[in-house]
Amino acid sequence: MFNIFNKKNSIVIYAPMSGELIDLTELDDPVFSEKMVGDGIAIKPNENTVLSPVKGTIIQVFPTKHAVGIKTNEGLEILIHLGIDTVELKGEGFKAFVKAGDEVNIGDKLLEMNLEFIKQKGKSIDTPVLITNMDIVKELGIKNSNDVIAGKDIIMEIKLKD
Repeated sequence: MFNIFNKKNSIVIYAPMSGELIDLTELDDPVFSEKMVGDGIAIKPNENTVLSPVKGTIIQVFPTKHAVGIKTNEGLEILIHLGIDTVELKGEGFKAFVKAGDEVNIGDKLLEMNLEFIKQKGKSIDTPVLITNMDIVKELGIKNSNDVIAGKDIIMEIKLKD
């Protein structure tokens, strides 16, 4: 683990999916690779289940179930976007277990994505995990190892502005 921040002033984000970490700049979509939506990291998942990476409130589950937004109690907003261009699948291959307004804890099941179905449809399964309100972030630490386990490994540590 990395201890770049004072623990009491930081928020840790756990891996929402098991798989391999990928730098955002390596994604085949400029919206994510150029960090237009936010900063963070992506995961090439090896399991279908998406877990909550933080304690907070679901602020949005997209109608196509390909993305979910969570707001922590500290006000940090996180977007988990399942795959690239997966909105085009119109919900096929995705299942939601939460809805807007639900309170979640680290490790709670949020969504499922059918990795094989998505790959068969020619879509990337690479899953960005983004901080969408970077204006409140003072420092962002990103884990630099390869493989992570959902709900167990920390992928980011954030220090908020005072």
